[in-house]
Amino acid sequence: MVAEVNARVLADFLDYLRIEKGLAGLTISAYRTDLNQFREFLEKRKRAFLAARRSDVREFLQQLFSHGVDGRSVGRKLSALRHLYRCLLLDQRIESDPTLNIESPRQWKVLPKALAKDEIEATLNASSALVATSLAHGKHAPALAVRDRAMLELLYAGALRVSEVVAAKLEDLKLESGYMLVRGKGDKERIVPLGKPAQDALSQYLAGARAALAESRAPKTGRDQTSAAPITVSPLLFIARGGRKLTRQRVWQMVGRASAAAGRHASPHMLRHSAATHMVENGADLRTVQTILGHSDISTTQVYTHLALDRLRSVYRKHHPRAKAK
Repeated sequence: MVAEVNARVLADFLDYLRIEKGLAGLTISAYRTDLNQFREFLEKRKRAFLAARRSDVREFLQQLFSHGVDGRSVGRKLSALRHLYRCLLLDQRIESDPTLNIESPRQWKVLPKALAKDEIEATLNASSALVATSLAHGKHAPALAVRDRAMLELLYAGALRVSEVVAAKLEDLKLESGYMLVRGKGDKERIVPLGKPAQDALSQYLAGARAALAESRAPKTGRDQTSAAPITVSPLLFIARGGRKLTRQRVWQMVGRASAAAGRHASPHMLRHSAATHMVENGADLRTVQTILGHSDISTTQVYTHLALDRLRSVYRKHHPRAKAK
């Protein structure tokens, strides 16, 4: 009986889309596929479209996420359900819309993977020795180790994107003031404060390692060195041997090897998310985190909302007299 009622409801709705809305065949087919999935979900519960509740819609969407369906696809299915129940509501076949007040799956983003604080410390501490022994050989190994350590500190301290580190210029770094000017997506600029460990690592890099890497470009010939062409000084903060520009792939490799040596493989993006996660866990508000990350829209930063709520709940339980267990 439930299956027959559902089939009739679905057929009527698809006819409405085709005849009254004039939608294309492929679009109607997509609606049919998405709504049939929800129909199967309901029928396992012996429930009809007309009797669906908000909890059914939520649990259906959660099930999709748990099966690995991406947020965009889940959003499309929710949109199909909204259209169905809006139509049923207008036809007075239902009294309330079960999709009402269900937030878009874009707000259900899974928190990006982040390293724990001890894993961050282990990665930063392992970087110098690992780079010096396995990533480079010869006289430039110490300079490369110092450079990579500075990049790791900056990626975590400033929550920078790998592209921002690669493109950073010397003139952007204001060590004496403890901050850095970062040019992010869409050439938007932001100021990122730097902690003492990052400042120290960058100072060490600038004190000698960067110059050593730039000078390694000098040509080795039998001619008088005074006749050699002058070395062009790169405006970039971080450089490869010979003053060449670093690639994003090189930074990914460096982070991966340094973190693997500490026990867990990570990416530059994980360092960025780790920084944001640790700031929120320590009480930073989302607006501040948004500014540091360079998100143009607060909704992007709201992926960290549940961390902020967890901390808020913890503080509330600790300090509010009515929240303490008797």
